[in-house]
Amino acid sequence: MEFISPELLAYCEAHTQAEDPLLLKITRETQAKVLLPRMLSGHLQGKTLEFFAKMLQPTAILEIGTFTGYSAICLARGLAPGGKLLTLDINDELETMVRGFFEESGLASQIDYRLGNARELLPSIPGPFDLIFIDADKFYYSAYYELVIDKLRPGGIILADNVLWSGKILVEEGQKIDKDTQALLDFNRQLAQDPRVETLLLPIRDGILMARKR
Repeated sequence: MEFISPELLAYCEAHTQAEDPLLLKITRETQAKVLLPRMLSGHLQGKTLEFFAKMLQPTAILEIGTFTGYSAICLARGLAPGGKLLTLDINDELETMVRGFFEESGLASQIDYRLGNARELLPSIPGPFDLIFIDADKFYYSAYYELVIDKLRPGGIILADNVLWSGKILVEEGQKIDKDTQALLDFNRQLAQDPRVETLLLPIRDGILMARKR
């Protein structure tokens, strides 16, 4: 997942506004208590998400994949006054921890945290959304995209995480590909060829694909 040297990463982090005590706490507790802590957005990506939200000033954000709440809090910090963030996750074992972090953030009243299978929940969720962040099961990225694209307002932004997949998307001829890598290759190609959006793939952390709806 690390595409630049540790020294360059440290330099970037040193010149990015520091994580506040709550985000540091979420990082520590995720690393200490949760399986696969590398799924956490982390410092640079979290601040990137916060900046996107602050620039857009969205009134409605949809997040698919809450994990321990780090990215939701970063995104919610950029909401317009009275705005709401809806975040979906299938892992109910983390619910108590995540709700606790949302309460500590002071943003709990603006965050609608729902548990369940996103592919089952999304059809009944109305839009429009100004900003959508996809960071859940990679195998279903294309399905999530098709379920949300009509719920995104014109000019709205979709951000999809992990689209470089630790470099696995650079496939050599004849190389065997696992299902998640193939799903991400298909997803990246799908958006690049979709006339409904214009795209920009950013090499931040594990890759963020940004799609702006025309």
